[in-house]
Amino acid sequence: MKKIISFGIVSLLIVSCSGTKTTTVIPTKLTDEVSYIKSISLSELKAHLYVIAADSMEGRDTGSEGQKKAGNYIVEQYKKDGIPFPKGADSYYQKVPAAFMNEDSGENLPDSANIWAFIEGSEKPDEVVVVSAHYDHVGMKKGEVYNGADDDGSGTVVLLEIAQAFEKAKKEGHGPKRSILILHMTGEEHGLYGSSYYSQNPLFPLANTVADVNIDMIGRRDDLHKDSNNYVYLIGSDYLSTDLFNICEAVNTKYTQLNLDYKFNDRKDPNRFYYRSDHYNFAKHGIPVVFLFNGVHADYHQASDEVDKIEFDALTKRAQLGFSIAWELANRDTRIIVDKDGK
Repeated sequence: MKKIISFGIVSLLIVSCSGTKTTTVIPTKLTDEVSYIKSISLSELKAHLYVIAADSMEGRDTGSEGQKKAGNYIVEQYKKDGIPFPKGADSYYQKVPAAFMNEDSGENLPDSANIWAFIEGSEKPDEVVVVSAHYDHVGMKKGEVYNGADDDGSGTVVLLEIAQAFEKAKKEGHGPKRSILILHMTGEEHGLYGSSYYSQNPLFPLANTVADVNIDMIGRRDDLHKDSNNYVYLIGSDYLSTDLFNICEAVNTKYTQLNLDYKFNDRKDPNRFYYRSDHYNFAKHGIPVVFLFNGVHADYHQASDEVDKIEFDALTKRAQLGFSIAWELANRDTRIIVDKDGK
């Protein structure tokens, strides 16, 4: 997650759902989606994360050789699982030019790239649900590697598992109705550059983008939840779409039973997490978003953010929630409605 915000923020109107709550009923489908939810594997998440957050990746700083190495690993997993890059693209990479990232910051960042994979919808392929996470971190400082296992190695490996689950469902003839665009963003730590670039240069029209499910730091617990890791913070789900808020609540009740914590969903929260990860560059274009997050901890942006501190039971359950939200967005009969003007 980006630590310091260095650009202006356009305020959006938050509409609280703490009053009247509408219940969305998730109907029983012809296919047993539970089998796909359960295909998201603790052991595979762990195996992937020990690679992504290894010292050999040198902290995955934007455009660095270590980040490229991590990117190569990600792409090889998609190839192995038979998950293609999107139609209309010529590879798994969307180049994000140095000139774009350095225009305002002057950081002298090198060229980098977003990584994308694609599961085409069976009935409404032109409508796209984005599932995103950033795969960069902060690199090395004074010769010490900052591995970023939680930030955002956790989200990076969850995307691999979510994509695999959707592809498994598709191969078995069960979906999804809408297309799934998996987006691994670069440059998040320096200024949300990868998502900003995609939103300005989208492969699919933003008008056809149904929602973004963004995952950034979901492998740990914070000090507010010392007694249990059976929670996740949800941020932004009610800002633009009542439907999205209701879907998140309903699928959690049906499948994962996590404690959904809305503390940081409060627009007055001084941490301003809503503006600090890649979903924001979709939300500011009027696309509904939900941000899954475990909160910060003592190892946030420290060299001590290591894999051996990840709570893989929590990571797996939160990953399953992310998949469940995306599954419902992709398979419901009607596209979710944007019924709130956030500008």
